Amino acid sequence: MRLLVTGASGLLGTRLCELAVQNEYEVYSAYSQHKPIYGTAVHFDVSDGVSVKDTIGRIRPGVVVHAAALTDVDKCEQERESAWRINVVGTENVVKSCRKCGAFLVYVSTDYVFDGEKGMYEESDAAAPINYYGFTKLKAEESVKSLADRYCVARASVIFGSNPATGKMNFTLWLIDRLRKKERVEIVTDQWNSPTLNSSLAEMILESVEREITGTYHVSGATRVDRYSFSRLIAETFELDASLMAPTSSTRFSWVARRPRDSSLNTSKAEQTFKSKPLKLEAALLKMKEEM
Repeated sequence: MRLLVTGASGLLGTRLCELAVQNEYEVYSAYSQHKPIYGTAVHFDVSDGVSVKDTIGRIRPGVVVHAAALTDVDKCEQERESAWRINVVGTENVVKSCRKCGAFLVYVSTDYVFDGEKGMYEESDAAAPINYYGFTKLKAEESVKSLADRYCVARASVIFGSNPATGKMNFTLWLIDRLRKKERVEIVTDQWNSPTLNSSLAEMILESVEREITGTYHVSGATRVDRYSFSRLIAETFELDASLMAPTSSTRFSWVARRPRDSSLNTSKAEQTFKSKPLKLEAALLKMKEEM
């Protein structure tokens, strides 16, 4: 199967391309700045409609996984034009090209499409983002649903993994690094998510590709947890000193963009549909430790 992955040098994209290569897919790894490790590297800018059309038209993939996005929540708030161009216009460019060549599309979305007022959101719950990043991802979802012939919208939450993305540490690797250096950190207790191991997410996305699973699915981790409790589990799993972590409130931090209080996702639909099940957090951290 010929597969094109956008954002192929990111935390999810790297692992997804690695697994796809191992499964003998013909993998094309699209990137904007950092050349991917796995697959045939293809340079293009998702916001450049001509580049996207020409590239996808030349490769003619059977499937496109669109994981490229501007995910820095505060940067999206400050640079709204860039966020819209990359996250919304870029997605529309990819969708139109997929439709033209008949490719199945998997669009990677986020828990931040929800306002965080109740948590454990189901796919049928109304989306109401409270920051611009979430707004652009929701608008991109709407473009996928209105323009794509065959698609799967895969929502995740706080993606982490054993490999840094283009030199950037995800939260788990950052915390492990700080604790190994015996540095003290403050971690918030009043934000809940569903942390998602990139390997698990990649496996579910590949299953959606192979079985052409359509619709919207919450393919995050299967555990609702606050950030401080998540951090304590990381410390316990990697045998690090949890006393270096101090619980605190999110009001202590001056973020530019608002964060949902509880954007955790209900994964029941995915658990009933996928053979590769969403992982409980303890199992996900143990798997990450094995990978490292």
